[in-house]
Amino acid sequence: MAKQTAITATVVTSLFFVHNSNVQAETQAEIQAQRSEIQTDIEAKQSEINSLKEELISLTEKLNRLEEAIKDNEKVMKETEGNIARVESEAEELESVIADLQKDIDRRNEILKERISSMQQSGGTNSYLEVIFGATNFMDFIDRFSLVTKITSADQELLDAQEEDKQTLEDKKASLEEKLSELEEMAIEYEQIQQQIVKQKEENEAVKEQLEQKQEANKDILEDLRIEDEVLAKKEKAIEEAKRQQELLQSQTSNSPAPAAAVQNQTSTAPSSGSNQSVSTPAVASGNLQTIINAGNKYIGNSVYVFGGGRNAYDIANGRFDCSGFVSWAYSQGGISLPASTSAMSGVGVKVSTSEMKPGDLVFFNTYKTNGHVGIYLGNNKFIGSQNSSGVAVADMSSGYWASTFSGHVRRVVQ
Repeated sequence: MAKQTAITATVVTSLFFVHNSNVQAETQAEIQAQRSEIQTDIEAKQSEINSLKEELISLTEKLNRLEEAIKDNEKVMKETEGNIARVESEAEELESVIADLQKDIDRRNEILKERISSMQQSGGTNSYLEVIFGATNFMDFIDRFSLVTKITSADQELLDAQEEDKQTLEDKKASLEEKLSELEEMAIEYEQIQQQIVKQKEENEAVKEQLEQKQEANKDILEDLRIEDEVLAKKEKAIEEAKRQQELLQSQTSNSPAPAAAVQNQTSTAPSSGSNQSVSTPAVASGNLQTIINAGNKYIGNSVYVFGGGRNAYDIANGRFDCSGFVSWAYSQGGISLPASTSAMSGVGVKVSTSEMKPGDLVFFNTYKTNGHVGIYLGNNKFIGSQNSSGVAVADMSSGYWASTFSGHVRRVVQ
């Protein structure tokens, strides 16, 4: 309302510019120069707003990817928590089995103790011989020998069962402990990955808020510029009208014939500048190996780490990969089929030494487990992969986390 009032006041004031044609000419030229400058500012501000809009669109897409990744990763984390609970339940059931087996072991121990005690009371092993040689005839001898054999065999079976049950318990305990340990390490790493993605989302949301504030501020500035231009346009029109009235008055005063037609001044608006767009031409890959190495470049800074990602068209279109899913997809771009798990990839191709590494080789890292992470070697101690902290990115193997976790395991798939 205040802005419209200012426009009206300016227009009314302009109607009084009728004193001198030279002054009017100078004023009109000044106004045209001011309008030209303002229109240039309007174009520049509009271009800046358009640029901010493009940034906001890109950032919104990235936030959507991160939000979706967080949801999908939460599903995997819940599955892992379920697996941990299942293993813990198995451990509890094993405790019950252990208790039953312990009872059997204790019972056998009592039987063996009774046997040993009985043998000691009756003269030990000699008592068995006395039983055998105390036979009254051959048939009695056979019966007694068979009985003694069964007793000693039963004792040996008890001893064997003892050892077998003990070994069974130890094996089950070791298996469950190993499985539980691996799941707990996976849960810890998943939690760290999720925290990193959530942090990325929060940082991007902060940037988005700043861009939106800047966009709103620019819109206000643009509106002010347009109002100012409108004020000047009406002021210019008022001067034209005052000039026309002055000329008409002078004509009537000098009794000169009225002009056949009023002179009409046409103002031209400054042409809007076209936007120049630079088109980048991707480098042409030479051969399958180069295609594989360059495949992931388009996802750098434009992707997100998702557990189990990269195994369907939706994930690939939206830059959603885990480490093995990305490597498998990249190799498929070069016409080579690889399994989509690090454990399976650790056995493909041929193993080479670290001193013989070359671009395109698979490099493995011991993260939450042996060969828990995989990437594609690029040379100069760099590799590309879907990193849990950044999505698809190039990382340095010569220092920091990746240097400490590099296992030295390298596989060559493309000769």
